[in-house]
Amino acid sequence: MDASQTPADPSLDPGDWREFRTLAHKMLDAAVDKMEAARQGRVWNEVPPEMKQSLQAELPIDGHGLAATQQRIEALLPYGIGNTHPRFFGWVHGSGTPGNLIAEIAVAAMNANLGGRDHGAMYVEKQVVKWCRELFEFPETASGLIVSGTSIATVIALKVARDRCLDFTSRTEGVGGAPLVGYTSTQTHSCVARAFDILGLGANALRKIPVDERFQIDMEALKTAIATDRTEGRTPFAVIGTAGAVNVGAIDDLEAIADLAAQEGLWFHVDGAFGASGVLSDRLRPRLTGLKRADSLAFDFHKWLHVNYDAGFVLVRSEEAHRRTFSDRPDYLKGADRGLAAGNPWPVEYGPELSRGFRALKIWAQLNEHGTDKLGRLITRNCEQAAYLAEQVAARPNMEVLAPVAMNICCFRYAHPELTSPELNRLNEEIVIQLQLQGIAAPSTTIIHDNTAIRVNITNHRTRFEDLDLLVREVGRIGATLAAEAGQS
Repeated sequence: MDASQTPADPSLDPGDWREFRTLAHKMLDAAVDKMEAARQGRVWNEVPPEMKQSLQAELPIDGHGLAATQQRIEALLPYGIGNTHPRFFGWVHGSGTPGNLIAEIAVAAMNANLGGRDHGAMYVEKQVVKWCRELFEFPETASGLIVSGTSIATVIALKVARDRCLDFTSRTEGVGGAPLVGYTSTQTHSCVARAFDILGLGANALRKIPVDERFQIDMEALKTAIATDRTEGRTPFAVIGTAGAVNVGAIDDLEAIADLAAQEGLWFHVDGAFGASGVLSDRLRPRLTGLKRADSLAFDFHKWLHVNYDAGFVLVRSEEAHRRTFSDRPDYLKGADRGLAAGNPWPVEYGPELSRGFRALKIWAQLNEHGTDKLGRLITRNCEQAAYLAEQVAARPNMEVLAPVAMNICCFRYAHPELTSPELNRLNEEIVIQLQLQGIAAPSTTIIHDNTAIRVNITNHRTRFEDLDLLVREVGRIGATLAAEAGQS
């Protein structure tokens, strides 16, 4: 002990490092046990009332110590959303990997701020940005930023589009009365409209264009909407294409949108939250060639690339426009050629956050451990599994597929000839709830042509074909039971 320090000196470090090491190893073992057993047991467990109650305790004035805290953390492990399980089919959640546990331990130990400055973690992020440029065939001059997810990535990308359209005066003068409008399909994720709201444009400035029978944006309707807005004195500034619509997984004709955007002088952004990762798949790559023509792209590593939450990314073709949109270096953030303030430009110049965690390491570790070929093969297998599920559903007399399988999402429903449409909707909603409550599987629901669909999204490297066989059997069993209870034979 330093001669100037006494045992009474306050510190947040453990008083007994050996005891701390023992507890840390215990927690690591519990975490590894959970991931090793990911295929076993129920998909989802409802949080017990007593645990909910315990998590409403008063703010602790005197701490309970590490051992008691570790026990309470370990008790939480069975009560996640269930996305590590191979039969978690709801929404679009990635499944995570054990290898990311190792990366996250190092991240916690380093406790690095990735807002700026010259340190090792920064070079890992720069490597990930470079890899993303290569992956999507963007020029070397493109810029990128790791963020929490596609929602904030979309805000960043569309702010660049907005500010460029207004010659960057909006950074100081605001948008004022500028009647800017943008375009996307009715199938695009709600984060795009939310970005319009956040950026002061208003959600109504986003024109939601109808889709065709494949749930892709209707190009003729898009052209008409742009022409109408110009005639009425508004300023079109951006068009947002979708690579993997959240409802059914549809991919817009990105090449056609890129052509139109170039013709009309619009910023071309792609919402590729999960679908953009399909460039790694031989099955999907031919349908995603238009990605490399985008002005900006938002996607998530924590979805189809299975990086642990959270890990999103925004890629912008023009580094100059990207940095001009966000850069503002006050005196206390002044850069230097040498020392800790070197390593310029800093990530804070490409987004709104100065305080940024070291998300880059788990992304780097995932790519470094598994490589793009394996990740691509897993994406292809998920697509094959969705197509297989559609075949199994179509072969059942009491089930029907409600939308084409574009990638990894299959939307279907349990059907009964004696039930009305509202009754079928309620029945299928209850089937999904029962699948979840019984711990069998965790699909979600959506609406396809006014019909409630059982929506099965497969973004899980643990899912096997037999998991889909089980799902179909259980939907049939639960559907038949519920129909019988309703007085149907």
